[in-house]
Amino acid sequence: MSTKSPTFAELGVPASICEALARRDIHAPFEIQTATLVDGLAGRDVLGRAPTGSGKTIAFGIPIVANLPKARPHFPTALILAPTRELADQIHVELASFSKPVKVGVVYGGVGYGKQRRLLEQGVDVLVACPGRLEDLIQQGDVDLSDVERVVLDEADRMADMGFMPAVRRILDQTFNDRQTVLFSATLDGDVAKLTRDYQNNPVRHEVGESTPDITLADHLFWQMDKAERTEVTALAVTAEWPAIIFCRTRHGCDRLKKQLSKLGVDAVAIHGGRSQNQRTRALEDFTTSRAQALVATDVAARGIHVDGVTLVVHYDPPEDHKTYVHRSGRTARAGAGGVVVSLLTPDQTKDARAVMRKIDLSEPITEPSIDTLRALANGEPKPERAPAREIHEPRSNGGGNRKGGGGKHKNQRNNNKHGRSGSGTKNGLGGSGNGGGAVAATVASPKARVQVRAMVQVRASQAVKATRARATRARATIRAAPMALDPAARSRVAATAPTVHVLPPAADSRPQAHKPCIRWLAVPS
Repeated sequence: MSTKSPTFAELGVPASICEALARRDIHAPFEIQTATLVDGLAGRDVLGRAPTGSGKTIAFGIPIVANLPKARPHFPTALILAPTRELADQIHVELASFSKPVKVGVVYGGVGYGKQRRLLEQGVDVLVACPGRLEDLIQQGDVDLSDVERVVLDEADRMADMGFMPAVRRILDQTFNDRQTVLFSATLDGDVAKLTRDYQNNPVRHEVGESTPDITLADHLFWQMDKAERTEVTALAVTAEWPAIIFCRTRHGCDRLKKQLSKLGVDAVAIHGGRSQNQRTRALEDFTTSRAQALVATDVAARGIHVDGVTLVVHYDPPEDHKTYVHRSGRTARAGAGGVVVSLLTPDQTKDARAVMRKIDLSEPITEPSIDTLRALANGEPKPERAPAREIHEPRSNGGGNRKGGGGKHKNQRNNNKHGRSGSGTKNGLGGSGNGGGAVAATVASPKARVQVRAMVQVRASQAVKATRARATRARATIRAAPMALDPAARSRVAATAPTVHVLPPAADSRPQAHKPCIRWLAVPS
């Protein structure tokens, strides 16, 4: 006899939130939501473990916003900590969809402080934050946590892995003593267990799913190859099965692989901690809308990416340990769906790969790359409809667009053009890449053009020499006009500092760049 799943209303969720969820076509709670909502709404501390994509955000989000007291400016009443910007942003978007009239705000690094300061000054009830930026704002006096009575720590194990635990403890110490603390994590041992012991009060423990989330639902392939073959194999794999997330160990490796894949015909975007928030947001948007086939990411982004429909994960660089393998691989085969995980191994990495497999109870052979095997495991799933490519706006050059140097010029360029200079940006108007100098350089190949260029350069050189001689004449005139009381020895020293001009004749086969007059200023020491 099957037991009917309770509704959100039957679990005690307020009617306004039920209606907001219904407008998003969310009617029945997931398992983790059914398990934790009653305790969370009752104000108890909750310790939860659930696989990625199981609905944790709604599970802790509803108790956070339900009947939350209104906050004062700079004094939020609820706090949610997340390890990465992407995860914090996604939590903010999810909660904002059903939280009204409760105001939800988000702060994280990688962007300016101004907008976040204004948000806190206006007042925010629920603050979603990354630990680093939150501590910065606390130190600058923009936010005070003494009124916080509800706290959620999401992906607590990942925060421990990233070294955030000292900051998390300092932040929790500043919140209300008699607070509700909800903690969700993929693992509940180690630093997470210590955090539970020190900051939770008799928490109710709920565990959903397997301890290695989603791993058993995916097909795992371990391919051995030379290091130089990895990029081409990755391109073939992504072409055969996408959307794909490819993990590299370093930021530079991400950027390099993204460029290499693009040259091989794979639309890829990169995301890592070294990119600005706008770059990361745009990359994630391109990937979620299928404008890009592959997302190249570092391990830092592994926990911050929550994208449904990923069918392939590629370990371009091997994971640091079995936990990292689980976190990376958990990007596919989510919420009951299937997926393929491919590990690219060099001969010296096979031993470590077998050790990782033993720790997560995998027993897979290490074979030569086989794209046909990958296609067979994918079962010919239809690819998502791709969004249209972004319009590429050509950057405005310093001298492009018209004969004088082009449109969109700096005011100094416009002034130069009024005096007959080309828009090249060099003193003689012949160098540079704009149409002002570039047009001349492009026609140097013809004999007539060479004659014209030589004549132009000689005129410019002559003008420069005349100007220099005029300055020297003025300097000598100043000396002659000096009072007779001036010491003769001093006059001799000043006269010796007058500029001496040497003009080098142009070479027979001269180029535009070589036709600058060579003027040497020689000062004779006293």
